[in-house]
Amino acid sequence: MGQTPRALQPSLSERHFFGAELRRLRERAGLSQARLGAMICFSADLVRRVETADRFPSREFVEACDKALATGGSLMRLLPLLDKNRTSEGKPTATSPVGHGSVGSLLSNRPAEMSGLAEMVARVPFQPGVLDRAALDWLNAPAGPRLSAAGRPGSPEQVGEEDLHSAETALAMFRQLDHTHGAGRVHAQVQRYVEGELNRLLANTPTSEAVGRRLYTLAAGFFELCGYQAVDTGAHGLAQRRYLRALRLTEAADDRLYGSYLLAVNIGHLALHTGHSEPARRMALTAVRGSETQATPAVAAALHAVVARTHARLGREGDCLTHLGVAERELARSKPEDEPAWIRYFDAAYLADEIAHCFHDLGRPQQTQRHLGDALTALSPTHVRRLAIDIALLASSLAAAGRIDEACATARQAVDHAARTTSHRCLQRIVEVQADLEPYRSEPEVREFGEYVRHRLPLAAVEPP
Repeated sequence: MGQTPRALQPSLSERHFFGAELRRLRERAGLSQARLGAMICFSADLVRRVETADRFPSREFVEACDKALATGGSLMRLLPLLDKNRTSEGKPTATSPVGHGSVGSLLSNRPAEMSGLAEMVARVPFQPGVLDRAALDWLNAPAGPRLSAAGRPGSPEQVGEEDLHSAETALAMFRQLDHTHGAGRVHAQVQRYVEGELNRLLANTPTSEAVGRRLYTLAAGFFELCGYQAVDTGAHGLAQRRYLRALRLTEAADDRLYGSYLLAVNIGHLALHTGHSEPARRMALTAVRGSETQATPAVAAALHAVVARTHARLGREGDCLTHLGVAERELARSKPEDEPAWIRYFDAAYLADEIAHCFHDLGRPQQTQRHLGDALTALSPTHVRRLAIDIALLASSLAAAGRIDEACATARQAVDHAARTTSHRCLQRIVEVQADLEPYRSEPEVREFGEYVRHRLPLAAVEPP
């Protein structure tokens, strides 16, 4: 009896993603590893090792698999995703063994030095003045998708289900890598994929209107991720442009629900992050108003949570608590299986995180700590960036309550998590913790924490006055 195939984890690394795609296409074709190997003139063992991410594929291997499996070149289009991994390990051939280490081997240990152009892009300013126009355009957008007409049946330039499946798997992989490592180590790979494979799909013709809708929604997901990564690298103006591009793509797909999410959760949060609380409130309220007839419970909860965040930032405690109450009631009646895939992350723990931020902005440290406890208990250990941010927020709330020893001990944990990422948001939050501890700078625990930051995370170190 044959062995059960090893379970693959496409989101673990780009190499695992490629192996999972090869296995999926081979099994769809009804071929064994031995049969495929015979057809492409490579050994069955090499097919197995590529599928399980033990070996890098050569260009010749990938081209032969594309031909044998009649993929239309989909595997060759994934090959650039492996280039950075192949170069970093210094093993250019398909037969060079690699271990099963973490995705850290895939990614650079430090972000690449920014070129002059990249620095200019990072300095593109956030422009709150353009948001109202974008929100109004979205609110008044005519119903119905605006898609290209279907191309000729069987045309190689058409976009079909297989193309979408590969791109959706890639997006899921990139999101997991981003959660774990922060944007600094992942954004270049995402950008290359967008500029190459995603733009190719957008330039071609979908096989049907349904495929076209999925394509534009998928593209919006990629630009949402690009915007989120721009926030994470401190490029707020670039993030704004990418989020607005994603919003326009949801209009093209007539995906009102996803558009409302982008307007409130992404654009509204970005406005909050850059200190523009009133524009953030308008974006979130427009999203609520524009999706009233379509919003699922989880989406409605997420939108009202953002409205609550804006009121908390503006010091309006009553309005904040009102919208938090709506968010809690909506989430309580949500069924994950009835929700869009992109909102299923928004559970009770995530709402607790939003509530904690509200109470922190309202100056209520005890409530902040209680809700952060709920959020952190359920948080996956792979979400290193959120662990760093939430634990740092917990340290700030402890400092606000005068519990300095606990604040410093907690802040050290946040620094340890932040040091595992390349995230501007994590660095900023560690800086804020130091600012919250500044009134106690004469305390030995605070001085020792400052030294710890300078040693462990020097980019976030704040020099004493």
